[in-house]
Amino acid sequence: MNDLTDAGFAALTAKISRDRGFGCASYKDKCLRRRIAVRMRARGVHTYADYAQVLDQDQAEYDRLLDALTINVTKLFRNWETYNAIAEKVVPALWAQPTTTINVWSAGCSSGEEPYSLAALFHRHAAQVGAAAEADRRVKVLGSDIDARCLAAAAVGSFEEGDFADTPSDLRRRYFAPTPPFTVVPEVKRLVRFERRDLLAEAAPPGAHQLICCRNVMIYFDRETQERLFDKFHQALAPGGFLVLGKVETLLGTARTRFAVVDGRERIFRPL
Repeated sequence: MNDLTDAGFAALTAKISRDRGFGCASYKDKCLRRRIAVRMRARGVHTYADYAQVLDQDQAEYDRLLDALTINVTKLFRNWETYNAIAEKVVPALWAQPTTTINVWSAGCSSGEEPYSLAALFHRHAAQVGAAAEADRRVKVLGSDIDARCLAAAAVGSFEEGDFADTPSDLRRRYFAPTPPFTVVPEVKRLVRFERRDLLAEAAPPGAHQLICCRNVMIYFDRETQERLFDKFHQALAPGGFLVLGKVETLLGTARTRFAVVDGRERIFRPL
């Protein structure tokens, strides 16, 4: 008989949190159950208890499970409409501010597509206003993620053909190599750095941020965790900064009174 009871699930997720420090309690149960089930089927086990034994015996399976739990489908310039709105409403406004540095935080950056896409938009704008040389000095894009292997891939800055499905041809020609492995150009790569950071358990990166992008990450968390993250982002944003969420994400609770809508369709907000 298959034992997929709530008690069995609770025991397994408690074990994962205890063994690997992964905050299962902050994720939606439905999301966790679905992704754990994928790995259970792959290993041919039918109960949470049996899968716990597999994890004890095979550390590589633990790594594959954590990959499954944290994976985000991502592409360069994913949902171009959002990036176009950022290019029109966010980038010029931030460039015009008198701040010495424009700090950008891509929270939950996976394998680096979002940080590089944002950096390319800033570099393009700087070039358009005749200040390309200033981009190196002013624009600092940080991509953070909990998955060290994703970050290692991000630091390489190379992409596959499928990663460009949403990328406008002019941006692809200007900012990426024309032949495989389609590496990002040095002018953009210099603007980006990566670090491992647990979005739930650790503080925001130090300093005030002019732009925070956390797209298609919040949907995996329960409401309480989302509200805590909105508070974290509000505190981390500089006055006049911007917050960008994913298309299916929205402000919750007190965050609705702490952010103003810049573009409701593309989920762009400013702190009040």
